[in-house]
Amino acid sequence: MKLKKADKKIKTSKVSKITKVVAKTASKTAATARPKTTRPTAKVYDSIGKVSGSVTLPKEIFGQTPNKKLLAQAVRVYQYNQIPHTAHTKTRAEVRGGGAKPWRQKGTGRARAGSRRSPLWVGGGTTFGPRYKNVKLTLPQKMKRKALIYALSDKAKSGNIKVLANIEKIEAKTKPVARLLKALEVKKNALLVVAEKNQNIKLATRNIPNLYVATPQNLNAYEVAKTEELLISKEAIGKFA
Repeated sequence: MKLKKADKKIKTSKVSKITKVVAKTASKTAATARPKTTRPTAKVYDSIGKVSGSVTLPKEIFGQTPNKKLLAQAVRVYQYNQIPHTAHTKTRAEVRGGGAKPWRQKGTGRARAGSRRSPLWVGGGTTFGPRYKNVKLTLPQKMKRKALIYALSDKAKSGNIKVLANIEKIEAKTKPVARLLKALEVKKNALLVVAEKNQNIKLATRNIPNLYVATPQNLNAYEVAKTEELLISKEAIGKFA
C-alpha cells in the first residue's frame, strides 16, 4: 500500500510539472501572437520648416484600420452629389407653338401632321431627352464619421501627416507660407487643417495653387483622400475628438 501511495505522489508531481510547462508555453505564444499596439505619431515642424519634435495623435481618430469599401462608398457619394443634374429638354407639351394644325388632314398629298411641335419636326419637342432631377445620395452620420476616421488613419499609416506649430499666428502674406511649403517639400496638392476659421491664413494661402484650407468641423473623407499631404496645425489636433 505504501508503494502505491508513493507512485501516486510521483504521478501527481509529474502532472503538475507538465501543466506548469504547458501554461508557460501557452502564455509565451499568446504574448508573441498578440500584436503590439502603438499610438500613431507625427513630426512637428516650426514656421521655418525644421523639425521641432513629435506629437502623439489620438488613436481613436488616426490609429484605426482603414475600411476601403466604406471609404470608396463615401467618395462616390460625395462625387455624385457634385454633379448638378441641370440638363433639361422640353417635350412637345412644353415647346411654344403648335396650336393650329399645319394643313388639312386629306387632299394635299402630304403626310398627316397635327402639330408643328412634333418631335419629328425641326423646332419640335425632344423625345426621351434629359430631364432635370434633384437627386442626392446620402450617408448616415455614423458612416460619414467612420469614413473620415479611416481616411485620416490611412494618411497617418502612410506617413503623410505633418503637424505645424504656430501656423495660426502667421501674418497675412503669401511668402512665409510658400517658403514653409518649399521647406517641407510639399510639391503636390495639400490640405491644411486649422482649429478654426482664420482670416490671416485665408489671405496667406489663397494665391497658392493646390493648397486647400479646412477646419475639423467641415472636413470630409473625400477632401482627405484626394490630397497627397495632410498638414495639421498643432492646435487643431484636439478638435478632431
